[in-house]
Amino acid sequence: MTEAANPLFSPTNTFLAGFLLGVVFLVLALWSHWKTKREFARYRRHLSDKLELDSRNVQELNKERTRLTQENENLRVQVARLNERPDNKLQREVEILARAEKQMMINAPGFAPAWEMAKSAAMASLETEERGMSLPQKIFRKLLGPTSGGASATSNGNGDSSSSNGTKGIESGASAA
Repeated sequence: MTEAANPLFSPTNTFLAGFLLGVVFLVLALWSHWKTKREFARYRRHLSDKLELDSRNVQELNKERTRLTQENENLRVQVARLNERPDNKLQREVEILARAEKQMMINAPGFAPAWEMAKSAAMASLETEERGMSLPQKIFRKLLGPTSGGASATSNGNGDSSSSNGTKGIESGASAA
């Protein structure tokens, strides 16, 4: 039995068995290396495609932002130009007075310092609208007509006939101009 076991465990057979086992492990290692290499190449292509798409989206967003900034500036210039017209200046003053009167009727009727505070608050709110930082109520007034603005809210019989008549006089002066 030792003679039959000797050829199986001879140094030559042991070397060949180890060499074959090494070749098998080498083939398996190379196979997994090639597989990993292909996967990394696929990931690189995927990342490259994603970066290209993101770059396009960022460029489109920048173009849109630039266009909107330009449009905003054009509208701001147009509002400033329209406010320079005499009839719009008078309409703006009427709007300031109407808003101040409305706030005075709510806060403290007949009190002069409150009137000045309300007038300055109305002027500040109108200026924020003109800068584009508030809801564009001026556009809604133009769409709905001049009687749906702040002046009609004051002439609905709140009891202050002098201020209502004063506002109506300014409005009639605006329509005559």
